[in-house]
Amino acid sequence: MSNLAGLSVIFDLDGTLVDSEPNYYEAGRLTLAEHGVPEYTWADHERYIGISTLDTIVDWRGRYGLRAPVAELLAAKNRRYLALARASTQAYPQMRKFVELLAADGVPMAVASGSAPEAITAVLAGTGLDGTLRTLVSADEVAHGKPAPDVFLEAARRLGADPADCVVVEDAAPGVAAAHAAGMRCIALPYVAGQADGPEFATAGLLVRGGQAEFTAQAAYDWLTRTARTR
Repeated sequence: MSNLAGLSVIFDLDGTLVDSEPNYYEAGRLTLAEHGVPEYTWADHERYIGISTLDTIVDWRGRYGLRAPVAELLAAKNRRYLALARASTQAYPQMRKFVELLAADGVPMAVASGSAPEAITAVLAGTGLDGTLRTLVSADEVAHGKPAPDVFLEAARRLGADPADCVVVEDAAPGVAAAHAAGMRCIALPYVAGQADGPEFATAGLLVRGGQAEFTAQAAYDWLTRTARTR
């Protein structure tokens, strides 16, 4: 029997499993430009990393004084993002390997993301991860997006797992906070390196301070194996 018997792993998608943030930034930049906001920088985008697309749009309307309805802006951004995502989204090689190691051990896995359901499906299909990761939860399907724990609790429910037996893999502060609020352990690899000292990341069971550049599938797997023995 696997050392990881009884454990379930829930992955964030964007910036964790796949390098999709550049596509989200470009979709946002084009959408805002269309609505009279010509200067939207990567630094502006960074404040929305880990937050659902819907919550991003709601904040945009206040911050940039947009008059278009939320639904219209959401549809425009999602349409642009989907086109970019289908054309070019890469899975992080070490994350793909981590998924493969867990699958070989029979560990139940899910994806819980702030992205729209069609975006999650398109990205996983495009990267081939859909063959392994079949339990998917979008923030659109729950009452509150991250940092609320709803998406992770719903993922645990669909996996038939106790939250205490779940480990979340996350790159963003709101997601790490959501995992903590859900009563789940967390492997955190900050997408924005400057956020590694933030209070949210201090709650992670395993903090890979250097993010994806420092993450290795084997080290994460070994940590899970070690901590599973002491749970």
